[in-house]
Amino acid sequence: MLLRLESVSKTYGALKVVDAISLAVTEGETLGVLGPNGAGKTTLFNLITGDTRVDSGSVLFAGEEVTHHAPHRRCRLGIGRSYQIPQPFGAMTVFENLLVAATFGGSLSERDAQPLCVEVLAQSGLLARANQLAGTLTLLDRKRLELARALATQPRLLLLDEIAGGLTEHEARELVEEIKAIRARGVTMIWIEHVVHALLAVADRLFVIHYGQAIAEGPPQEVVNDTMVKRVYLGIEA
Repeated sequence: MLLRLESVSKTYGALKVVDAISLAVTEGETLGVLGPNGAGKTTLFNLITGDTRVDSGSVLFAGEEVTHHAPHRRCRLGIGRSYQIPQPFGAMTVFENLLVAATFGGSLSERDAQPLCVEVLAQSGLLARANQLAGTLTLLDRKRLELARALATQPRLLLLDEIAGGLTEHEARELVEEIKAIRARGVTMIWIEHVVHALLAVADRLFVIHYGQAIAEGPPQEVVNDTMVKRVYLGIEA
């Protein structure tokens, strides 16, 4: 088991954002996460990466308890992530953005990081933009850069937070093909997404949360046809 969450919870005042969620993800699996806005999905990611501290419960990665590890330690152990809103270093080039990720997030020397960055840029369709300032990229290419920076840390587990959000259907399809290629290379992924057809094209399993609680888990088609999921997420009364 690559990742295991054991009854993790996070409360802000009287609001329990993540409520005793337990979850296990195996090596090589792609898990899709669904839930309405405010369900606690991004907070769950933050608990996995260490950006937010758990109030109770445990986070285990590759057999090691990382519950109290700082985010940079978890990144260097192999947990990489993208953010819902891309956060590039806008005044740096695309290549420099990856170099920062590979050296600080992946602990590589600059010499070793450079060929890795070139490889990741090629895989991400950004090689031709390597010397372009990140702040001048289109939304699709900023999303690609967000994904590429996470990959430059050489993650064993890649967390994707609504990476298809805001894209046209054609752009989303392009991104899905890139994510399929990452999956084929054996990277384990957890993907939060509202574009359901994108998740269905990639995910091995779906996990649905509502008001911080898990309400469904299982094969994708089985989950999207679940009565509770239709009601709370799709707005359909069964």
